[in-house]
Amino acid sequence: MFEPLIVFEPVSALVVVFVAVQGLYLLTFAVDAYFFTRPVDKVDLVQSANLKTADYPYIVLFYPVLHELESTMRTTMLALGRIKYPHGRSRVVAIPNSDDTATVASLRRLQREFPFLQVHEVPPTSDPSWDAVWAGWDGCGKAYWWHRGKRAYDRNLPPKKTRQLIHAFYNIEREFAGREDFLVNYIDADSCPPLDHFLAAAVGIRNYDVLQAQNVAGNLNQSLAASFHAFDHMTWDGAKYPHLSANGQHPYWVLGKGLFFKASDLMALGGFHPWLTIEDPEVGMRFWVNGKRLGIIENPLIEEVPVTFSDGIKQRKRWVAGFFQSLTRPLAEMGMRPADRFKAWLNFLPCLSLWLNAIGFPLGVWAVWHWVHGGTALPLWSVPLALLNVVLFVVSLTALYVRTWQRTALVLHRTRDRIWYLLRVNPVFLLAWWVIWLVPLAIGLRMYLRDEGLVWERTEKFDANAELVRATAGGDPAQPSPPGRPQTVLAHQALKTRIAPVHPVFVQEARNA
Repeated sequence: MFEPLIVFEPVSALVVVFVAVQGLYLLTFAVDAYFFTRPVDKVDLVQSANLKTADYPYIVLFYPVLHELESTMRTTMLALGRIKYPHGRSRVVAIPNSDDTATVASLRRLQREFPFLQVHEVPPTSDPSWDAVWAGWDGCGKAYWWHRGKRAYDRNLPPKKTRQLIHAFYNIEREFAGREDFLVNYIDADSCPPLDHFLAAAVGIRNYDVLQAQNVAGNLNQSLAASFHAFDHMTWDGAKYPHLSANGQHPYWVLGKGLFFKASDLMALGGFHPWLTIEDPEVGMRFWVNGKRLGIIENPLIEEVPVTFSDGIKQRKRWVAGFFQSLTRPLAEMGMRPADRFKAWLNFLPCLSLWLNAIGFPLGVWAVWHWVHGGTALPLWSVPLALLNVVLFVVSLTALYVRTWQRTALVLHRTRDRIWYLLRVNPVFLLAWWVIWLVPLAIGLRMYLRDEGLVWERTEKFDANAELVRATAGGDPAQPSPPGRPQTVLAHQALKTRIAPVHPVFVQEARNA
C-alpha cells in the first residue's frame, strides 16, 4: 500500500467562513486599487484666460423643485446670482409641477428679487406641450424605453424629477432649434454652485463632452447623522468618483446635479429615461456607450445632507433602487458589451460592500492577534491574508481621512470645527454606519424587485446652508435662520473662483450694463 504524499487536514466551517470573508474583503481593496489607478480628466481653469467672447456657450440651468421651502430656494438663488458669466449667455429655469401651487407661488415671489429666474410649470402629460417629447422619442432609436418593453409608448410618465426635466428640456430645445446649441445644466433645490461654475463649463466643454462638478456638504456638523451622510460624499464624490473619467476607458455615472452636456447630444440620445428611480447612472452610461468623454470640475457645489438617519436611509434606498435598475436591462438596451457591463457593476461594488469593513477588519485583527500570541486555531497560510487586509484598511482609511481633512476646509474655516468633524466620523462610528448601510441596500433591492420608486419621494431640505452662503454675500440680516439650527460659517475659500484674472468679456458686459 502506498501512503499519500500530501495529507489534507479537515477544514472546519469556521475556517471556510473566515477565508471567504477575507477573500471578499481583499476583493474590495482590489476594486479600490483599480479605481485609484485610473487617471482623472480635470477641467483646467487656467485655460479660461484664453477664452474669447465667441467661446462662451449658452447655458440653461434647470432647477427641478417639489414642495420646497422658499428660504431654501432663496439661498440657492443667492448663489446663482453671483455666478460669473457674460450677460445674456445663460438662463436659470425653475421647473415645478403646475399643481405644486405653493412652490410656484414662492418662485413667483422670488422672481421679484431675482430677475434672472424664469419659471417653467410642468403640466400633466395630457397637455399638448408634451407633443415635443413624444415627437422627439418617436424619431430617436436611442430612447429604447419608448420603443421597447412593457412601458413602450406609455405617456403616463411617473411624477418625479425626471419628468420635469424631460418636459422642460424638450420644450426649450424646440425654442433653440435652428439657432444655436446650448449646454444643459441642472441642480437640486439646495445646491449652491461656486462663482466659476459656468466658466468651468465653458472651458471644459472644449475638451470633454460631459462635465461633472464635485459636491461637498455644507452642514456636515449639523447632526451626527449629517456627519455620516456627508462622509459618503467625501468617500465617493470627493475621492473615487473623479477616477471614473479614466480617459474615456471606464463607464461613468453622473451625480444628478452640477453636470453639463450639449443639448444636441442629449437630443441624439433620447433625453432622460423616465422609468427609473434616479436618472443619474443610466444617462451617464448612455453617454459613455456613445463615445462621450467625461471631465471633472473640481470646484464643488455646496449641498445639504439629511440631518436624521431615517431621512438618510430614505434617500439612499432610492439611490440603491436606481443603481439596480440602471445596471440590469438598460445596459443591454443601450448596447453595452459584456466586459463593459462588468466594469459598470464595479461602480456599484463600493456601495454594496461597505458592510464588509465591519466584519473583515475585526476578524482580521482577531486572527493576527491570536497568531502573534500563538493561540490561533486558523491554518498558518490564512494569517497573511488577514494581515494584508488589516494593513490595507489602515492605509486606505488614513488616506481617506487626509482627503476628508482637506475637503472640510471648503466649508469650515475654524480648525476646531474640522477636528470636531473628524472625531464624529471616527473609525469605530464609521464601522457602525457602514453596517447601517445594509438597511437601504435591502430596501433598495426590494424596490427594484417590485418595480417601485417611480414617484418622487423627495428628501426634505431645511435651508441648512443659509448662513454659509449668505456669509459670502456679505450677510443678510433681513433673512434670519430658523431657531435652533447650529450656525455654519463659510470658509474663506468656499464658493470662490480659483482663478485670479478678470476676463475682458466680463468687463465689457459690466460697461454695457
